[in-house]
Amino acid sequence: MGDWGAPRHPYWETVSLMFPRYPKKRPPLPAEYQRIYHDHYRENRDGRSFATKYSTRLENWMHLQVSEDVARHGFGGATLEIGAGTLNHLDYEPRTNPYDIVEPYKELYEGSELINRIRDIYHDISEIPSDRRYERIISIATLEHVLDLPRVVAMAGLLLQPQGQFRAGIPNEGGLLWGLGWKLTTGVEFRIRRGLDYGVMLRHEHVNTADEIEAVLVYFFARVESRALGLGRSLSFYRSFVCSGVRVERCTGFLDVGQHLPGY
Repeated sequence: MGDWGAPRHPYWETVSLMFPRYPKKRPPLPAEYQRIYHDHYRENRDGRSFATKYSTRLENWMHLQVSEDVARHGFGGATLEIGAGTLNHLDYEPRTNPYDIVEPYKELYEGSELINRIRDIYHDISEIPSDRRYERIISIATLEHVLDLPRVVAMAGLLLQPQGQFRAGIPNEGGLLWGLGWKLTTGVEFRIRRGLDYGVMLRHEHVNTADEIEAVLVYFFARVESRALGLGRSLSFYRSFVCSGVRVERCTGFLDVGQHLPGY
């Protein structure tokens, strides 16, 4: 893909034009949603309901896309996963490689049988030592949740080895097929079980659209390859990205002038 908005102005002005709404704020949840939020979030990540079991099968595509490099070619370097959740991606990864995670909700991974495969756990990406480097930084169904997405992606870029890759899978938030998909599955089930509109919960959680995520990735990486599960960007359930050629000057420049607020 091509360069996203080659700078014509001083760097601070380019950043201010491209990222005017970051860090974002979540729409507040009404009280009836707050009461069920944590149980629903864990249930959703574990795929315990009928609808989430169905969506988990589709999400398998994202896991396979992100782990395609290790499945095909093998891999001997260190990996960082941003938003590891219940550690459900570890089944797709080699057992012998160093594996760190960023996950603010420890309740998701506490008690997991897979925890012994994790080298280091961080609550926020800013906690990672600045001299640590990864051959791979990966993320599955997380970037749509990140309030300060440019900050997180910029910091991830600086943690990559020169030949490293940032690999991500995301729901196609903002796309027609994705919207119809959740409304006819999880949305219906949520209405029947909870008597509530699932759209309220989703708008609270998904603060970034797929197009916004792609724009951020293209800004910080020279090469961004994308794929879609469906018929192009609009008519797809999920997208995946393989990013390389980190633009170090843009990462450092954004972090110098951007707002350093916790985003994930």
